[in-house]
Amino acid sequence: MTARTYASRRKRIVDGLVTKLKTINGQGAFLSDVEENVHPTLKFWDEVDEFPAIHLNAGMETREYLTAGVKNRYMNVTLRCYVNEENAVDALDALLEDVETVLEDNSSTTYIDKLGVVQSIQQITIISIETDEGVLEPMGVGEVTIEVRY
Repeated sequence: MTARTYASRRKRIVDGLVTKLKTINGQGAFLSDVEENVHPTLKFWDEVDEFPAIHLNAGMETREYLTAGVKNRYMNVTLRCYVNEENAVDALDALLEDVETVLEDNSSTTYIDKLGVVQSIQQITIISIETDEGVLEPMGVGEVTIEVRY
């Protein structure tokens, strides 16, 4: 069986991002601890039991066809961040700052595809960061939308 050169790598990229986000452990420069509570599946705020938490969801994927058979692939990923604290706005801001730090520090990182081959993310671009602005306090919900080029 011949390996597919351009098969989607959605799940593996999300799994790689989860691994990087699990380094947010409340130590060193990190303000939050989500080490054990980062998941590659989306949950809504009423389904989350442990806080703080980050849930990821792979979204739309597009291709850019260049000369000489080169293809750039782009995938949107949503990171939904949850906190449950007395001052939810500050706790959510701290978690979002940690998430942004991890994404910026790992903008070009590697992951393992389904065939066990090491692949590279060329770039991670943060598209938007939104929060509930304290409406759900003591819960807080934030959403980071990124574009992964691979």
